Amino acid sequence: MISSCNLFQSLRIACAFSKLGTYCSFTSQSASSLQQVFEQSAYSVDECVDMDWDNLGFGLVPTDYMYSMKCSDYRNFEQGQLSRYGKIELSPSAGVLNYGQGLFEGLKAYRKEDGQLMLFRPDQNAIRMDIGAKRMCMPSPSIYQFIDAVKQTALANKRWVPPPGKGSLYIRPLLMGSGAILGLAPAPEYTFLVFASPVGNYYKEGVAPLNLYVEDEFHRATLGGAGGVKTISNYAPALKALSRAKNRGFSDVLYLDSVKKKNLEEVSSCNIFVVKGNVISTPATTGTILEGITRKSIIEIAQDYGFQVEERAIPVDELLDADEVFCTGTAVVVAPVGSITYRGKRC
Repeated sequence: MISSCNLFQSLRIACAFSKLGTYCSFTSQSASSLQQVFEQSAYSVDECVDMDWDNLGFGLVPTDYMYSMKCSDYRNFEQGQLSRYGKIELSPSAGVLNYGQGLFEGLKAYRKEDGQLMLFRPDQNAIRMDIGAKRMCMPSPSIYQFIDAVKQTALANKRWVPPPGKGSLYIRPLLMGSGAILGLAPAPEYTFLVFASPVGNYYKEGVAPLNLYVEDEFHRATLGGAGGVKTISNYAPALKALSRAKNRGFSDVLYLDSVKKKNLEEVSSCNIFVVKGNVISTPATTGTILEGITRKSIIEIAQDYGFQVEERAIPVDELLDADEVFCTGTAVVVAPVGSITYRGKRC
């Protein structure tokens, strides 16, 4: 049994390695459409782009290729294709621009020592996009189409995947109402895009503990809204509170529920966990909290380790008595929390 003081590091390692059975590994042989793009060869460091991998942050680094496919009149998505990464053409009256009809996902490809690339549970991202698409009145790629698009994008940008232990290739699938529409209604056409960028640690602190600010003025989501799906419209409203917190020296914002204003919800871009003894608690997903893929994996791993996991309402006051607090998400992976400030008091 691992002790709670080492829980963060143990779960971070476990999330990367203990669930290898749920990873999707592939080489250039698994995507016939890319056989002309890659020559079969043993992996070497020279296969990677020549850049400073040791100081890779979490910012956009344009890569070589992106993937796209379209769907009209709610029919099935047509066969997609790779193209050089670049600008796209979009009508000023596109549904995504006028009414925010869009979703995105985020997942990562990692490079193994033998050169193979590994994807972490891409089927779960495909399922989550389908759920979100239904909420936003959008057609969605099938699970097969989603995973195939992600694989092709990763393989086409293989030279941008950092060497083992230096980072990952962040992959961003994007589903949007690209068709022109004037009145409030679902768009007549939809575009599914996938692009990628090599990334390092999400926070500037690296793996150092985070300093969170509990936000009790602004709220991320409300009951009956779309907080439980990964719609693009959930994120811009969070920028006000996030910018204010960062200007005050905090790493990120921890939101409370919008009704009682006392229960934990989630951080701007990740879920939160509270540890007390052998019990790991995380806010229940009741429609206002995104069901993170990393969150789900941590719950499964923690249970495998013998911890009791509770998904429930967590009053903010419980933070004062916690043994440990950490955040999880695709971008942050597993990040420890060093301090939390609430109403001027730091714990």
